[in-house]
Amino acid sequence: MLDICLLGTGGMMPLPKRWLTAMMARYNGKSILIDCGEGTQIAMKEKGWSPNPIDVICFTHYHADHISGLPGMLLTMGNAERKEPLLLIGPKGLQKVVGALRTIAPELPFEIEYRELNEAEEIISMDGFSIKAFRVNHNIVCYGYSIVVERQGKFDVERAKALGIEMKYWNRLQHGETINEGGVCYTPDMVLGRQRKGLKVTYCTDTRPTESIAENAADADLFICEGMYGEPDKLDKARQYKHMTFYEAAKLAQKAKVRELWLTHYSPSLIRPEPFMADVKKIFPNAKPGKDGKTKELLFEDEE
Repeated sequence: MLDICLLGTGGMMPLPKRWLTAMMARYNGKSILIDCGEGTQIAMKEKGWSPNPIDVICFTHYHADHISGLPGMLLTMGNAERKEPLLLIGPKGLQKVVGALRTIAPELPFEIEYRELNEAEEIISMDGFSIKAFRVNHNIVCYGYSIVVERQGKFDVERAKALGIEMKYWNRLQHGETINEGGVCYTPDMVLGRQRKGLKVTYCTDTRPTESIAENAADADLFICEGMYGEPDKLDKARQYKHMTFYEAAKLAQKAKVRELWLTHYSPSLIRPEPFMADVKKIFPNAKPGKDGKTKELLFEDEE
């Protein structure tokens, strides 16, 4: 099960009833935060989730509304006596930007590890899942992210018995290990069935529509995408400042054949997204307006 919470849905500035854009994912005891604008900690508290178990923080880019909440988040983690290292992932310049922000959070009881992104696409392998970063098109270097949980095939007990593989090796083979014992080599493909469908969440914001977004969001179970403007007459403004409209996000969801679309990163001038959703659904029927605290549990197909 992959838990997703859209902590905040605002762009540019926090509002009394809308926090800045941030998303948190939890899988198999690991927590991933994408972006950390001002107010992210409060949004997390309102949801009842804790910052202490966060293992990774990914940054789309270094505009203030996506990273200015980091110093306070680090201090909160430190005050909770965190000792485990924290991995930060973001575009080139990450260590320099975080170093500047840490002027007000200089002493921490845990190490910070940095993974700076330089290529158009990069994959970071984690324990049981991967994070794929892909470059998008904003007015500074910006990345989208996919969290991918792959799922191997079922262990075939009868095949293992027929091949004479001792039971003591089953667990290791099931976890992908190749075993060489007594001059015999056992490989996972000998006892595992066809790979099953896993889980995928794609998140991108602060960008114009690009082919890379459609390609990387392809077949995602959940696509969280910027919808800065719902008003149809704001297209020229979206182009000028390299943002997206609701309708452009819906067209990307349609092209990528995702299961569900959540809109996020609303302009401060957009009070309510709901009045625009009827036209959005004409393009992509399973589109939903994101809202602060919106949560979804993604299950494997045979668990649904």
